Amino acid sequence: MFASLRQRDVMVVTLAAAGLLMVSMGIRQSLGLFVGPINRATGMGVATISLALAIGQFVWGAVQPIAGMVADRKGPQQALLVGVLLLAAGCALTPLAGQGWALSITLGLFAAAGSGIAGFSVLLGAASQRLPASARADASGVINAGGSFGQFVFAPLLQKLILGIGWMGALWTMALAALATLPLIGKLGGREQALPSASAEAQPLGAVVRQAMQDRSYLLLHAGFFTCGFHIAFLVTHLPGEVNLCGLPPQVASWSLAIIGLANIFGSLYAGRCIGQYRSKYVLAAMYGSRALLVGLYLLAPRTPLTYYLFAAGLGFTWLATVPPTAALVGKLFGTRYLATLFGLTLLSHQVGGFLGAWLGGQALVKLGNFNAMWYADMALAALAAIVNLPIRERPVQAAQPA
Repeated sequence: MFASLRQRDVMVVTLAAAGLLMVSMGIRQSLGLFVGPINRATGMGVATISLALAIGQFVWGAVQPIAGMVADRKGPQQALLVGVLLLAAGCALTPLAGQGWALSITLGLFAAAGSGIAGFSVLLGAASQRLPASARADASGVINAGGSFGQFVFAPLLQKLILGIGWMGALWTMALAALATLPLIGKLGGREQALPSASAEAQPLGAVVRQAMQDRSYLLLHAGFFTCGFHIAFLVTHLPGEVNLCGLPPQVASWSLAIIGLANIFGSLYAGRCIGQYRSKYVLAAMYGSRALLVGLYLLAPRTPLTYYLFAAGLGFTWLATVPPTAALVGKLFGTRYLATLFGLTLLSHQVGGFLGAWLGGQALVKLGNFNAMWYADMALAALAAIVNLPIRERPVQAAQPA
């Protein structure tokens, strides 16, 4: 079946998915840069803006399994088109949102839903179903690296745009960038090329989902990914605020976010290679354990630009690199037929953690005046995530026999 699938076709599918993810994640992961400018322009307050972004964290995860179901049943193109248009609309309408409830709709609902639909579950699912098994591990690393490259490009660019043309102009520029990805959607069309790889794939979607939610390994994967979401959302939302508390210029925050994205390009590619050589659960445990160690070192270090840049480089190597091994584990357990849906459900758990990371960070700043409690919680959760991944079983789940 794959004899006709040329190397060029593999590259086109992989790069199209990476390009879409570059823009959707580059926009999403840079929104923390707008907290200060929006607050100064509207007087909404950090807590109100953090709540809107926290809602966005949850919505981003909540749409993933729904978009995955649509993509699994009808193909990815319709879902991706809706996602890109919603993302562009959310960015374009945000300058008109003068109150917290409106910001929750534009950034918390429209932009978040759009970037979620044009996100990991649909893109990785589409690529996995259209590529040979031998190409999936490396392709997942490249696609994931696309999201990291987006953060590397968008964070410093948006900071310059905010300073040069204002935060409103920067948001309108992001809307245009989202619309520019529309031609890439057509590259991910066509019928599935991959052969089923697990017995669960012969079952209806509902039966597979019910079986997955009763599987211990799948639930442990959810628990670890919850912590990943808490960690990432707290940082992308509140790292600019942490830098400001230390009296450092905002460029330190934007370059730190950019360094995270740059480092994760290499981390994602490395993760793609590792899951072809080692058990994915050990790759995940090592990543989460390293995060706990790095946060501990950060808390002991002086607050200088160099500290933030080194911290960003260390964290960046595993930032979104958890995605390829997590998706690979879902594929090992249940095959690729419903990967977009089942991986989407793990992303929902990820973003429940993301909601708490973004929202509790804002609450900590308002009530305690700093983020210290959040850093300690972050470190403890990362250590716990490393532990819960170790008992995961890496073999296909047997399809339940009909009664």
